[in-house]
Amino acid sequence: MSLYPCRLSQASALVVAIAATLAGCAVGPDYQQPSIEVPASFKQAEGWRIAEPSDALHRGAWWELYGDPVLDGLQQRLQQSNQTLAQAEAQYRQAQALARGARASFFPNLSANFGKTRSGQGAGGSTVRLADGSTVNSASTGGISTSYQSSLGVSWELDLWGKLRRQLEADSASAQASKATLAATKLSQQSQLAQSYLQLRVLDAQKRLLDATVEAYARSLKLTENQYRAGIVTKSDVAQARTQLKSTEAQAIDLKYQRAQLEHAIAVLVGVAPAEFSLAALDSLPSLPEIPAAVPSQLLQRRPDIAAAEREVISANALIGVNKAAYYPDLTLSAAGGYRNDSLSQLLTVPNRYWSIGPEFAMTLFDGGLIRSRVEQAEASYDATVASYRQTVLTGFREVEDYLVQLDVLEEESGVQQEALDSARESLRLINNQYKAGTIDYLNVVTVQTTALSNERNVLTLFGSRLTASVQLIAALGGGWQVAQLAEPEREKSE
Repeated sequence: MSLYPCRLSQASALVVAIAATLAGCAVGPDYQQPSIEVPASFKQAEGWRIAEPSDALHRGAWWELYGDPVLDGLQQRLQQSNQTLAQAEAQYRQAQALARGARASFFPNLSANFGKTRSGQGAGGSTVRLADGSTVNSASTGGISTSYQSSLGVSWELDLWGKLRRQLEADSASAQASKATLAATKLSQQSQLAQSYLQLRVLDAQKRLLDATVEAYARSLKLTENQYRAGIVTKSDVAQARTQLKSTEAQAIDLKYQRAQLEHAIAVLVGVAPAEFSLAALDSLPSLPEIPAAVPSQLLQRRPDIAAAEREVISANALIGVNKAAYYPDLTLSAAGGYRNDSLSQLLTVPNRYWSIGPEFAMTLFDGGLIRSRVEQAEASYDATVASYRQTVLTGFREVEDYLVQLDVLEEESGVQQEALDSARESLRLINNQYKAGTIDYLNVVTVQTTALSNERNVLTLFGSRLTASVQLIAALGGGWQVAQLAEPEREKSE
């Protein structure tokens, strides 16, 4: 019995043992979450109720806080047909496939092949000397041969220095970042839909107000015309009443354009052409919800854009190890075997078989600093993603502060505006009585009516601004999303 197979087996076992010893080693830095100074509370949150686990924002369906079934239905259509979400979802699936591809690198690569080859040799010749001393040329024609080959091969790159593990860590983190980006995109689209819908309902309320005012002004004009024909008032009163009526009709017409724009925006968000979409007017306004404020530390767990930015940091950190692994040799174990013969019928016979097996080390000895430059690029990219992550966190803090103070100021302003409206209504009641008594002219009535209408519209406009700011605050707080919805990216620690 030959000793060669035994020696080969011992060598292979030694290689596998060395690989197993180094299996826990992964070059490059292990990930550490970048440090961020998080304030204890938001500066503008004074007087706000801090969210408790039992009363946090609705998980996912945060728009239900507004108590509007039409809005609920539109949000469902958005999730099914919005094309921006479809694009983000496809990008997430692409990132998932990339991570699965990185995981596949840990397993041996098995390949099979069967082929037929035809080959030929060109014509040649020789010179022959005859007995009488003369020479002639003798030509010959090359033959054409056919050969068949069937083989099976396997190769396996051992991850001695953790390059494959670092690549899997990077791709896994990128997939998680893509999933968080999908959640951020969904939240953004949902927020745009809610804001457009709520503003449309405020315009409906303003249209009802203007329509009612137009009817009241039309009655006033008719009354003034009757009084003019009776000689009680002058013709200027009739002109003022008609001017006021037509001006208010023009304001009502202008709302049609604004409402149509919002309706078109909603149509695109739910994935249909504006010509195929319409929303009927409603007689009621959505309710303004009570929004519990979060503390800044919770924001890091509730905003998908912050989660995506951190996952990008994880990926960039792992890529440093991938590039550092290029300093070390790669070890690949490969084996191949099969049959080769000129006859297909005799191909699968013992004399025609062949095989090969052996390890292969590959290492770059000199590259003019290429590997070093790639490591420095990866380190610079990591520093950039850390800065981006910190900037995303700061932007999140700023947005919450902005919307908190906006809602607080708008609430205070709405209270004062309501007082102004109450006074305007009382003034209008008194002026109408004086006009009916003949103590003042119609110009005074027009002035007070215009003031009252302006205050009515201001109250509705402020309410619409508060609805919009509430949606923006909910989105800034993460919309009920939690980072726990993301699986932890795969990581490897070096020893």
